[in-house]
Amino acid sequence: MGSFEGRVFTEEQEALVVKSWTVMKKNAAELGLKFFLKIFEIAPSAQNLFSFLKDSNVPLEQNPKLKPHAMSVFTMTCESAVQLRKAGKVTVRESSLKKLGATHYKYGVVSEHFEVTRFALLDTIKEAVPEMWSPDMKSAWGEAYDQLVSAIKSEMKPSC
Repeated sequence: MGSFEGRVFTEEQEALVVKSWTVMKKNAAELGLKFFLKIFEIAPSAQNLFSFLKDSNVPLEQNPKLKPHAMSVFTMTCESAVQLRKAGKVTVRESSLKKLGATHYKYGVVSEHFEVTRFALLDTIKEAVPEMWSPDMKSAWGEAYDQLVSAIKSEMKPSC
């Protein structure tokens, strides 16, 4: 049974995450952008955490760096959720948890940012797969996200 810090991600939760990610994967770029636009709608000051947005004079959705960044974060979050039970721990591709932790630390990400991101992620998934959405699916994605955040937070320290 895959657990992280004593928490269990069940077979049923895994099935819900896998089923919904299979549908969302083909629209990852569009969904990633929606996800980030929701974050900035809820917490406009979060834009200050992204150097490529600071001096940008184009609307957010037209920023050339936001869409690829948003897609990679959304995809990494979803892929991590899908792998959670199989790996028995949080795993990320193309980056390490140490690097993610150091980057989030360096840019001043705090717990409230993770809360806003959690809400935006669940809302984006709910809109992406409304016919599949249920309290159980919300719980499954919430648990997967919480475990990812816990892993990132455990690595949030200055990089040496």
